[in-house]
Amino acid sequence: MLKIGEFIYPWGGGHYSRMMRLNEELPKFIKDKFEIHYSSKGHVYQKLLDKFPNSIDHIHKILMPTPIDGKFGPSVPLSVLNVLLPISHNPPLVKQISSYLKQERRLYDKEKFNLVINDGDMGSNILARNRNIPSLFITNQFKPKLYKSRSYFYPSLIFVAKQIAKASHILVADSPPPYTMCQYNLNFTKKVMEKVTYVGHFTGNNNARDAPLTDLQRLIQDSEFGYWMRTGDKSTNDGTGKRYQEVFAKDEMRSEKRIISHARNDPRIDSVLGSDGTRHSISDALEKKVDWIQIDVGFLSEQEKDHILEQCKYAVINGSHTVMGEILGGKSKPIIGMPIYDEHANNIRWADERNLGVLAESQDRVVKAIARIKNDYSKFEESLRDFADNFVPDGATNAARIAAQVVEEKDNTRI
Repeated sequence: MLKIGEFIYPWGGGHYSRMMRLNEELPKFIKDKFEIHYSSKGHVYQKLLDKFPNSIDHIHKILMPTPIDGKFGPSVPLSVLNVLLPISHNPPLVKQISSYLKQERRLYDKEKFNLVINDGDMGSNILARNRNIPSLFITNQFKPKLYKSRSYFYPSLIFVAKQIAKASHILVADSPPPYTMCQYNLNFTKKVMEKVTYVGHFTGNNNARDAPLTDLQRLIQDSEFGYWMRTGDKSTNDGTGKRYQEVFAKDEMRSEKRIISHARNDPRIDSVLGSDGTRHSISDALEKKVDWIQIDVGFLSEQEKDHILEQCKYAVINGSHTVMGEILGGKSKPIIGMPIYDEHANNIRWADERNLGVLAESQDRVVKAIARIKNDYSKFEESLRDFADNFVPDGATNAARIAAQVVEEKDNTRI
């Protein structure tokens, strides 16, 4: 039986969602019987336990080093200091790397993988190369462009890029140039490009289109609104939410309808704010035909998210690559981006330059961005149509096909 090792970086949710979509496609291309071993930590490790309760012995807790939380996402200064110093109960990064590579080394030696697929976990590339195991590294960044004020972080980027380059194959989860929205986060060297394939975005499939409308969907029918997304780890999510509230306090936002998804499975968040300032449940607001101004939802179903994206006028996001693909390519809706850190800013800047959205790094700019999109909506629609026509959504399928080819080539070399 073939054994596949999947190492999923636990910062954010995009790494996990990509790998789960890839797993849906792997059986279509790898004809031999195979088993998958998953490795991660934190919320991703817990998601794996919840998703695969009958395969707990195939789920491994590996303490992969992650950035230090700040008020608005990862704190770059604290993360840099953590390279050599203990910060926020985290041992120095040098010790963390040594420790987690030992954990992964033991797993490699025990399971004898035939193929390794790494989404964000660069350390596994080193172990795979040393053992002559083919490795696929799925990513949307290599050497991101940095702001001048953060140039001190550059040596770390070089280190990370060198480890990514040790993979057998680098699969970029984006459309090929010139439609690569993560372009400013890549900057591959000529030598590395020899092992790079642009496989496309790992978009999901909505299988609930024929289901009855929920109360939320019925409430927002025939309304013009913006969709405000809170995503990422707790610090990123909280930081995004705080910035949104500052925008909502602006006078220009008093009559601007919005739906806020909190990306937290907590039904207590679900509520409707009427234009008169009163709060209601979603069901009561629908029954009373409340003139709403804001709807907060803890966790949207795929059906509800799909419906909202089709109905909204624009979407406000922090610049997550996975989310941008779903909105720009899948739904052709303009975005307003409030970046948390450099990777986000690079994605949004790319979209802004191509008239797919607006980069808004302050609350005042968000307000102006909303007005700009509404005033020039036809221009944004034209740019979005061109982008959507060249959008590659089947990254999971293409990655699975490559995985199968790699396994077959490896088997042929043994004959």
